Amino acid sequence: MPLLPAWFAALLVCLPMTTLPAKAAEPSRQDAADPYRWLEEVQGERALAWVRERNQATRGVLETQPRFAAMRDGFRAILDSRDKIPYVTRRGDALYNFWRDAEHPRGLWRRSTLAEYRKAAPTWETVIDLDALALIEGENWVWAGATCLAPDYRRCLVSLSRGGADAHVVREFDSTSKTFVAGGFALPEAKSDVAWWSADTVYVGTDFGPGSLTDSGYPRVIKRWQRGQPLAAATIMFEGQTQDVAASVQVDRTPGFERVLFSRATDFYNSEQFLLQGARLQKINIPSDASISFWRERALLQLRSDWVLGSTRWPAGSLLVGDANAVLAAADTAAMPPLQALFTPSATRSLAGFSTTRSQVLVNVLDDVAGKLEAWRPEGAPDRQRWVGREIKTPFPGTLHASALHDPELAERTDPLAEAYTLTYTDFLTPDSLLLGHTDREGLETLKALPAQFDSSGLRVEQRFVRSKDGTRVPYFIVWPKGATADGSNPTLLNGYGGFEVSKQPWYSAGFGTAWYRHGGVLVVANIRGGGEYGPAWHQAATLAGKQRSYDDFAAVAEDLIATRVTSPKHLGIQGGSNGGLLVGAVMLQRPELFGAVVCQVPLLDMRRYHLLLAGASWMAEYGNPDRADEWDWISKYSPYQNVKAGMKLPKLLLTTSTRDDRVHPGHARKMAARMIEQGHAPLYYENIEGGHAGAADNGQKADMMALEFAFLWQQLAR
Repeated sequence: MPLLPAWFAALLVCLPMTTLPAKAAEPSRQDAADPYRWLEEVQGERALAWVRERNQATRGVLETQPRFAAMRDGFRAILDSRDKIPYVTRRGDALYNFWRDAEHPRGLWRRSTLAEYRKAAPTWETVIDLDALALIEGENWVWAGATCLAPDYRRCLVSLSRGGADAHVVREFDSTSKTFVAGGFALPEAKSDVAWWSADTVYVGTDFGPGSLTDSGYPRVIKRWQRGQPLAAATIMFEGQTQDVAASVQVDRTPGFERVLFSRATDFYNSEQFLLQGARLQKINIPSDASISFWRERALLQLRSDWVLGSTRWPAGSLLVGDANAVLAAADTAAMPPLQALFTPSATRSLAGFSTTRSQVLVNVLDDVAGKLEAWRPEGAPDRQRWVGREIKTPFPGTLHASALHDPELAERTDPLAEAYTLTYTDFLTPDSLLLGHTDREGLETLKALPAQFDSSGLRVEQRFVRSKDGTRVPYFIVWPKGATADGSNPTLLNGYGGFEVSKQPWYSAGFGTAWYRHGGVLVVANIRGGGEYGPAWHQAATLAGKQRSYDDFAAVAEDLIATRVTSPKHLGIQGGSNGGLLVGAVMLQRPELFGAVVCQVPLLDMRRYHLLLAGASWMAEYGNPDRADEWDWISKYSPYQNVKAGMKLPKLLLTTSTRDDRVHPGHARKMAARMIEQGHAPLYYENIEGGHAGAADNGQKADMMALEFAFLWQQLAR
């Protein structure tokens, strides 16, 4: 996979800042009078008093649902259970895992070996006990990851978040002595981007003070920081512009092929990229929306738009390979060296990701939302090389992801895992499994498998297709509970996202199995435009002025469920979070007659001001700029906060968010609830005080939130 800067990886979770603002953002030119602006004051006393009042009222309604307590306890038991796959990250000879259970609610960062990991009950060595650390330091630490220096991986830059926010502190840690390094590299709370260059040098983007952040709250400046040097004295290596999304750095430390790349993301999907050549920066002349990664002497390019090179037109969604030095040296498109395709899309097939072993490229493919895996290798002399691909036999159909275990920074010594990869597989009724494969031989070894967590006998899954308003064929999945028939009476939950090229693929859920399917609930997952199920074109069809297509697709699925008597409006609920919260908020107002209940989680809702709140400015390539009259014209037609009116007959609504969400501002949900209450709609509202954009900081909070949401759904849809 291409290396992703921290800011981009965070955005991909569902859809970013230094610390939570004490005051609301400055007003938009178009927003002269919003009576609920005070609710944007995240930690304001008046706003938090309002939150506590709404929380108490909502709990009073939902905790009376007969299944609430049992569901909450059941969810907590599932989340705390040791019957989970401990997913691992390879660092040299060790496999690292972050683990939570009932005894360790904040979690353990721990490690083992592959030989030990193969055992049913591996022995783990604890590296950091986050519960103990939080107790000693009096902080509500939530794990935010670690970046370690190869080849020994002893020195690590550990990220810790307060309460689950995206902003985090960074502290240097010695994984051998298991102590934080006195006087080591350390950064205060911010949305930092850090990368090792050597044991005594790191590249860092963070909040260096006034002017060092973009309008989106990400680093604008990247510095090279030497051990023992004051951060303020670190050397500026690269600068973006204030209106950019972020500046970032990527370091490739493959022996013999060391490279440092800087990037300024001009918007969410476009960037300018530069290679550090001695003391100067050399621009990489590829399309601004293409991503590039390096594999020793080769470059891999992933396209988001068509690219014409000579007489060849490479379509959007392609994965291309070529000589890295020649690609970097090309002054323009005419000088670009010959490239070969490892993947080109079709009407049903799209690229879902890739990774590299020592000698081959593993390509994850989606074919009508079912995962497949291919391996590609070069054959022939370097000057006449051609690429040969084969499909690897894997479980099918469902969601799979392959990731190479090869460590390129161990290239100078024998790597026993040079051709190894892990493969995860799941579907709606098949528990997750983790398999080990090798590109140089056939067969897959099961490393770990999740035991069945609910009785799936009698359940069935089908994939259907429906024509949207403009005739586009849109797929969706239905999970039928045991004994269900198409009689129009099934409590049904329709889930969707439709944004940022994120695909909705099948997943196995013990929560749905025990709290929904078991009691006769139907789950429907819609693969609407705006997602990535069919590649960049599927996404781009529902951005900017085309965003309404996401909502039309979602409504078309709902209409089909009703027309085919899977359910009926009073039994049909919809659910979505983040961009999906915007989706269900918009469709609720556009087609209220289709639904009986709406669960709207950590949502965007005030699209007039979204670009002024926290990371909102970074999403204008997806939605548009509401300060431009022509773009506000299309945004205003679906923005929920501006379109809800008194007297509308609406389905019952539950809004949830988190005070510590520093990605999507909690003011969206707060203001929507307040406006609807004023208008007489009586929505339910619940705001978790911790949790960040995930909504919960630990398993207890997550179990409670899930129980509130399922209690609401049963209360509304089983009537």
